[in-house]
Amino acid sequence: MRSLLSVSLALVGLLALPTQAAAFCGFFVSGADSKLYNNASQVVLMRKGQRTVLTMANTYKGPTEDFAMVVPVPTVLQKDQVKTLPADVFSKIDQLSAPRLVEYWEQDPCYIPEPTVDLASVQQRGGGPPVVTKSASGGDFGVKVEAQFTAGEYEIVILSAKEANGLESWLKANKYNIPAGASDALAPYIQSGQKFFVAKVNIKKVKRDTHGNVALSPLRFHYEDKQLRLPVRLGLLNASGKQDLIVYVLHPTARFEAANYTNVFIPSNLEVLDDVRKGFGAFYAALFDRTLETAGGRAVVTEYAWQSTSCDPCPVPPLQPSDIYTLGGDVFGEAAGKPNSQPRGRSQPFFGGSSSWVLTRMHTRYDTKSLDEDLIFVEAKPVVGGRGSAGLSREKPGAVEMASVNNFQGRYIIRNYWAGEVKCDSPAWGRWGGPPAGRRSQDGNAIKAASDLANAPRDTMKLAKTIRSALPQLGIQGLPTPARKGK
Repeated sequence: MRSLLSVSLALVGLLALPTQAAAFCGFFVSGADSKLYNNASQVVLMRKGQRTVLTMANTYKGPTEDFAMVVPVPTVLQKDQVKTLPADVFSKIDQLSAPRLVEYWEQDPCYIPEPTVDLASVQQRGGGPPVVTKSASGGDFGVKVEAQFTAGEYEIVILSAKEANGLESWLKANKYNIPAGASDALAPYIQSGQKFFVAKVNIKKVKRDTHGNVALSPLRFHYEDKQLRLPVRLGLLNASGKQDLIVYVLHPTARFEAANYTNVFIPSNLEVLDDVRKGFGAFYAALFDRTLETAGGRAVVTEYAWQSTSCDPCPVPPLQPSDIYTLGGDVFGEAAGKPNSQPRGRSQPFFGGSSSWVLTRMHTRYDTKSLDEDLIFVEAKPVVGGRGSAGLSREKPGAVEMASVNNFQGRYIIRNYWAGEVKCDSPAWGRWGGPPAGRRSQDGNAIKAASDLANAPRDTMKLAKTIRSALPQLGIQGLPTPARKGK
């Protein structure tokens, strides 16, 4: 699929690749042993008060000669506000917040458990399944160069402009190949006094990944602004067909949602058939598309809202102080810190850290018809959903409730119903946990994160035939549970 040359989060208007390059637009996490950055574009926004730290990463196919990114910013950025980060900085935040597939086994209904239970540990960990960790030439055209410096492989210029035609002419005079319609797209930003962050790639400094794709270092910069806004319209200049957009927001106390689009939550805590493990990406793509369609198409879907220092279940350990520091915590006076994981219970770790932020993951799929204005994000109240695991009815499928803390995630469950002998008169059904002795997940991992969504087959997974839970809001009736022996 042809895609954005700029960040698919649409912060970037691409100026120049002589050949169209495809940007990966799925960015659901790969497994811990898979390569995440294959033609990927992602953005993390860290927000506190009126200050925002924005980090973006891009990997492209094709040449990088005369390649540059243009990002509207509210102020003139100086060299000390811009830096490059390690290439893997997005890996953990992606995997931590990705929709996940978990697997439970029904325990022997005749087993009489030990009377001692670590209730504090169960409550704190949410009663989840076993945690598996893996680890300027030409005239000025009314354009002024406000600042100029280098950062890593990027040659950066901060521009101001009096009119869109002038900025377009300046860019063309400086040998940038401008997409059609650039002036119209740039005009609103110029009228509102925005500056333009232009990052040109020095081809001699770039690195390539194992697939031969150019892997650009993530760029991070910070600025002050009353609104938390993403200038997504510029990204549509290079769009062809629908684009996936994913946004991560880190805030000390609050989750975030869109102020100018409909907000919906991905239906979570759904029981699914075993077949889903073979095509989790296709399943989630179908569920996401149905959710967005039901909301009218012009919506932002919340997939995750949780404290950064914990998770349940955990595909990877939570964000550590060092991760927060890298993503912008240093700008807010956070210390780099050290990993802080303390064992809880007899065998499973409860992960925690000293610097807790709320991580919100929002996702939409859009085109020029469904996305017609920049996204503005605002603080929202805490929610809980996608946690129930002790039994089939602990949490209603798809339910989202207001709470005092954020504990929401996209979570999908394969349940292995008891198929052994029943050797008692009063079996206790519906007790779930890890695999019995001698059994394990077919994947060798009880937690699987959705991956490569943009490349997953669409319209091939029939939700009505794969979701066992009833989900009336999406028109899904659900499927019966298997009969157990002796029940």
